[in-house]
Formats: sequence, C-alpha cells, structure tokens
Amino acid sequence: MRTADLPAPRSIAKTETKEETQSFAIEGMTCASCVRHVEKALLSVDGVTKATVNLATEKALVEMRAEVDPQSLVNAVAKAGYDATPIVKGDTRKTVTTPSSGSELWRVILAALLSMPLVMPMLAEPFGVHWMLPGWVQLLFAAPVQFWLGARFYRAGWKALRAGSGNMDLLIAIGTSAAFALSLAHFSTGPLYFESSAVIITLVLLGKWLESRAKRQTTEAIRALSALQPERAIVRRGGRDEDVAIDALRVGDVLVVRPGERVPTDGVVTEGASHVDESLITGESVPVAKKIDDTVTGGAINGEGLLLVRASAVGAETTLARIARMVESAQEGKAPIQRIADKVSAVFVPIVLAIAALTFAGWWLVSGDVAAAALNAVAVLVIACPCALGLATPTSIMVGTGMAARHGILIKDAEALEIAHSIKTIAFDKTGTLTEGRPELVRIVAANGTDAELLQIAASIQRGSEHPLARAVTSRAAETSQSLPSATNTKALPGRGVEAEVDGKKYLLGSARLMHESAVPLGELLGVATSLEAEGHTVSWLAAPGTGQALVGLLAFRDAVKPTAKAAVQRLHDQGIRTVMVSGDNQRAAQRVATELGISEVVAEVLPADKAGVIDRLRSAGGVVAMVGDGVNDAPALARADVGIAMGTGTDVAMHAAGVTLMRGDPRLISDAVDISRRTYRKIKQNLFWAFAYNIIGIPLAALGMLSPILAGAAMAFSSVSVVANALLLRRWHSSASTGKS
Repeated sequence: MRTADLPAPRSIAKTETKEETQSFAIEGMTCASCVRHVEKALLSVDGVTKATVNLATEKALVEMRAEVDPQSLVNAVAKAGYDATPIVKGDTRKTVTTPSSGSELWRVILAALLSMPLVMPMLAEPFGVHWMLPGWVQLLFAAPVQFWLGARFYRAGWKALRAGSGNMDLLIAIGTSAAFALSLAHFSTGPLYFESSAVIITLVLLGKWLESRAKRQTTEAIRALSALQPERAIVRRGGRDEDVAIDALRVGDVLVVRPGERVPTDGVVTEGASHVDESLITGESVPVAKKIDDTVTGGAINGEGLLLVRASAVGAETTLARIARMVESAQEGKAPIQRIADKVSAVFVPIVLAIAALTFAGWWLVSGDVAAAALNAVAVLVIACPCALGLATPTSIMVGTGMAARHGILIKDAEALEIAHSIKTIAFDKTGTLTEGRPELVRIVAANGTDAELLQIAASIQRGSEHPLARAVTSRAAETSQSLPSATNTKALPGRGVEAEVDGKKYLLGSARLMHESAVPLGELLGVATSLEAEGHTVSWLAAPGTGQALVGLLAFRDAVKPTAKAAVQRLHDQGIRTVMVSGDNQRAAQRVATELGISEVVAEVLPADKAGVIDRLRSAGGVVAMVGDGVNDAPALARADVGIAMGTGTDVAMHAAGVTLMRGDPRLISDAVDISRRTYRKIKQNLFWAFAYNIIGIPLAALGMLSPILAGAAMAFSSVSVVANALLLRRWHSSASTGKS
C-alpha cells in the first residue's frame, strides 16, 4: 500500500522564489485573541506568506520564503508576548504541548483548599448560619491564590499588555485584582470580597485543567498511530538474528516477524505465510492473508505464521509515519469557517474592557455604590473569555480527522474536511474505483492470422507496461509460455492506446477511437465487439496500418465490479448525492457497469485530459463536486474537483492530487468520508453557536448585575470545557464500511 505525503496545491503558480513550510510549538496562548496576535506577529515578518495558528494543538504552521530565518519568527512571537520553538521535521514531540495534568492538578487542589474556607460562610448563609472569618485570615487564604497560584495570569497578561494586545489572562488578572483591591480598601469597614477573587482563579484553573485533559483526548489518534511502531526489531544478518533499535533499520534489511509481533516497518514478504491485522492503519477489520511477494505495513500485527520481511521503507518514509504527518497536518490547519471567530477575537478584548468600564461607570452613577459597580464590572471581565471561540473549530477538526484516520480515511487538510460536508455530486472513475482494477483477458478474436499470434504481438507491445489491461495481456501470454519478440519505438497515446514496432512492422494497440483516427476499418469484427461491449466487456483493437489487411484482431477484457460498490452507490444516494461515472471506456461497457450499480449518469469515452472539463461541467450545474479516482490519468480531475478522493490502492500521483485518501479500496469509505465531514461540520457550528451565545447572553447579564463574579467564573470555565466535550462526542462515530453495514 502506498500513501501520499502532504497534499499538493490545487493550482501551482510559477514562481522564482522557493517556499518552504515550518512548524512551531507556541507557548502562552490561552484564547482566540492569542491566536490572532501570534498570527499577526508571524505575518509581520518579511517573507512570510501564510501563518496558521491552532489553539487546540498550540502550534503554528508558517509558509515562507526559503531565505527567512526561523529565529526571526521566534523573535517576532516573543515580541508579541509568547514563546515559539521550531519543530524539526520528523520530531516526535507530542501534538498538544499542554502542561502535564499532574503539574496542573496540584495547583487546582491547593487553590480549592485555600478558597474553601473563604466560600464556606456564603454557602452556610441560606441555612441561617451567619459567620465570617476575620479579615486578616481571609487575606491569609486569598493572597497565595491571587499572587502565587494565579501568577500565570499576571505574567501572560503583562506580556500581552506590553505587546499592545489583550487576552483572557489580562481579563482575569484585571478582574480578580479589582475584587482583591476592593477587599483591601474595605479591610477595616467591610464587606470583603476575597472569596470572589480566590474562587474565580480556582475555577479558571480547574477549567484549564479539564480543558487540557479533554484536549489530550482529541489527539488520541496520533498517539495511537505513534504507539503502533515497535521500539526494536529482529534483523537477520549473515545468518544470525540480531535485536536492534528501530532507528537502526536500513532499507533492504531482512526482518524476522514472529507470530503476535508487530511488523517493524514497511516491507515485502520474502518467506512464510500468515494473516496480518492492519485494522489500526487501514480500518480493515478482517486480518489480511499475506504470502511471498506481498507487501506488509509497519505497525500491523502478524498472526499465526513466521514471516521474513525485506524492509522497503524506514523512518519518516514509512506508511505509518506518512499517515501521522497527514493527520497532524490536517489538525494543524484552519477551516474557512474559523474566519468568523478570528474576526470577532481581533476586537474582543478591547470591547470587553470598554463594556466593563461602562458597567462600572453606569452602576456608580445610578446607585452610587462603588462596591456593586466594581463587582459587576469584575463579572463582565471574568465571564467574557474568548477561550471557547478559539477552541470551537480546531477541537472538532482534531477529533473528526483522528476518527476518520482510525477507520482508513485520511483527510489532508481542514478545508477538504469542511467542503466535503456539502458535496452534491460525486464523479467516479470506473477501473480500480468501482471495479477491482484487475481485468482478465477473456476473449481473443483474430481477423488476420491466429489467436496465438495476436496474443504474442500484443504481449510484446505491452511488456513492461503497468496499465491494468497490459498486465492482463502479459499474464495470459506467460500462461502459454510463448516466447515474445522485442518491441521497439514504443510510444504511449494517452487515452487511446500505444504504438510500437515488432519485427520491423508498426502496430497500433488501443481503442476504437484510435482505429478510427488511423483509418483502420473494423469490418466484420465490429459486430462481435458491439456484442462484447453490451455484455460489459472492454475491447482493445490490434492493427498494422499500412498493410493490406490492417486489422489484426481484438482483445476483450472483463473487470469484476467490487462487491461493495453497489451498496456504496446506494448509500450516497441515501445521503442525497448524485453519482456520475466518468470513464475512458466505451459507452456500452461503461453503461453496463453503471446500470448494475445504479449510478445516475455515465460520461464514457473520455480522454484523460478531458476529465477535468467534465468536472467543470458538473460544477456549473450547481453544487460541490467530488471526484473519486486511483490512476495517474485521474490526477487532473482530482485536483480540479472541489474535493478529490483517491483510493489508497492506486497511484501516488492520484493521492498527491486529492484532498482525501482512502487507505483501502472499499467504495463504502466514500460515503463514510462524507458522513464524518457532515458530523464534524455540525459540531463546529454547534460549538461556534454556543461560544457566541454564551458571550451574547452572559455579558449583558453580568453588566446588569444578575451574575456574581463567582458565577461568572464558573460559567467561563464551563464554556471552554463544554466546547471540547461536545467535540469529543465525535469519538462515538463508527465507519459503516468497518462494521459491515451497508
């Protein structure tokens, strides 16, 4: 199985300047405003063309000219009040750079223990118990929470202020400091509000700890992939078996894989037979039989037999490493819908500070109660945290792409994931997508000479070709043990066939279109071909133009339809998606397959260069168009479609051009890809709605004095956790192709 690396751009512009991509781990971000500030800092560096910052993964992905010094980007981020560290490609650092849960948990527990005595009198009041700790005792409990456990808010807030920006930490620092200062001002006369500042910090710390734990679950897919590769392998060198570190493996090493062990790296079986479980890599639930010359994927679990495997890829070039890079790349990206939150976060903190100031002034002028005015202003500052806005989209994308990867669907970027939810039309290539892609030569009809001679010439011309029809011809010739003359001056004719010279005579082998263009009459065999095509066969013609009787004969092929193709097409129809087959095959053969599968429309006899034009026509009819293919000739159409979907059993070129790669050739995964996209997009919209609604409802309530600072702090902490928890519900999604449902 072959897998593409990072996706190729959909259109490639000519440029004289070489560009490269660099990832950075960003520390100090707490909300959507922070994301905006880091992006602005990176984009301010000359030579940076694009910067995408992800709050959930705490990473930045920067596209820049090759001459840009990464240190200049680090300095720009530092100037903005944050810390950036370049990530070396192939680095195994964890995807989410959050503090360890243990280091955060003890802070939460200690803050809660110190805050509890302060809040107990308030909790006892409804029961008729009126008591209050002395002011100096309250100060003794509150000060460590405010200035030690809450020091992170002051540090981050000061960095933001010094950089001329604002963030969640600044709002928390100002709000709790105001409550603490008000308590000091009333220290002798009362009332005191130490419990408000202490409990707010405790609740925020608790919320960040819960958020950190939840965010780690969103990256479970990458951690699971990383855990698949064993740390050591047994290598057979010079007749001896050596236990070596996985990093010491080289291409060509012969690996000994015992029953129950994981395959150390990608390779080809050279000895033995077994069944291999590749479920965590391809989503295939049934172990796959492996024998000599079959490929195996690193990380798969060997079944009952001993295998000797020759390593074909090691390190960063293995399928497992490439999958992890693609999943991580998609999770680092930013979906177009995130632009809404970005625009809001750009002005969020200044607006909140203005609302808090107006709240304080309004309450002071109307009631004359400075304490009430200050507490209401504090409530506004605390409840208006833009954390949820920053987490709404990336957490959903992380969980969605991770779950898709676990079921054999690799989504290369966030944009492809978002667009896929609105697909209205899917265009299929036929061979290798809806059919097995292993056609058999089922009929040979000679017009001039014998069938054996026709097969010998055709096999000579096709020898060395990787085309599925060519393999069928050479395979049949091998069965007959015929000696094949050498073909010279071989020239491929895209979409038509091939021309070559055999024993000094020029031959054409290909479609009826090629025969027509070369003025070769098909004679009586035309009726035979028509009958074969009506039965769903693909017909190739062999001719020797310039001779007396140019037509040599025909070859008829049959490619079996995949067992799950009909169910896959029906599922797409159930999802409201129109299906179209776009094939270079003849109209009758293509129509036969389409009728068998229930496909809505057939566009046959299409040259590879014209497939992209078909995609344009389908798009002009309205709606988002996806293209599904597996061959080199499908690459232009895959790139032209709104969403390109490549079969992982096909060519690397097709997978590079596509936005989605299916790790196995089951067409049902297409509808699964649409389904996970729709569910993920729904979660994104839900999260953004609640993030906006929370602030739209909460800020006015706080400004009107209907929320205490403590309740505001609890609501703020809950908002971020609820957004991440809602995204995590996507983990319950299951692929119908893996479960066997149709």
